[in-house]
Amino acid sequence: MTEELVQLLNGNNETIGVMEKMQAHREGALHRAVSVFVFNSKGEMLLQQRALGKYHSPGLWSNACCTHPRPGEKPLGAAERRLREEMGIACNLEYQFDFLYRAELGNGLTEHEYDHVYYGYTNEKPLPDNEEVAAWTYLSMAELDNRLQQDPGKFTIWFRLLFEQLKHRK
Repeated sequence: MTEELVQLLNGNNETIGVMEKMQAHREGALHRAVSVFVFNSKGEMLLQQRALGKYHSPGLWSNACCTHPRPGEKPLGAAERRLREEMGIACNLEYQFDFLYRAELGNGLTEHEYDHVYYGYTNEKPLPDNEEVAAWTYLSMAELDNRLQQDPGKFTIWFRLLFEQLKHRK
């Protein structure tokens, strides 16, 4: 496996260097990330269940995809790349907002990310990479809100945090 680097940031969202991804998560270093939310024509959100082999949050449900821009890669380019890689779909993505969070993931890993959030709209059927995605579904915002209330532990920490903002923006 090749070394994957993330963009390290200062408190002003300026890139100050790079670090190996796992090291950044072990140290809780602030780094750039993207989160993509995809909706169909019914207004339902595409969710993926993370593959059981993922190094953190395996088997949990989350948004269409997330990633870290590579050194020199713009957030939008990273979002488009990862949506194709993970879900096998392409659609126009629109920047929505930025989101800063820090969360303990267990196993000595910490997410400390400046997350650029994008929305996309498509009715294209996902063809996910089985090494990344165990399952996928579309849910209405109301059904998703209900499931999050009933059993929040089935969802990734960043998705739970972002969903609260999405409910008021969608």
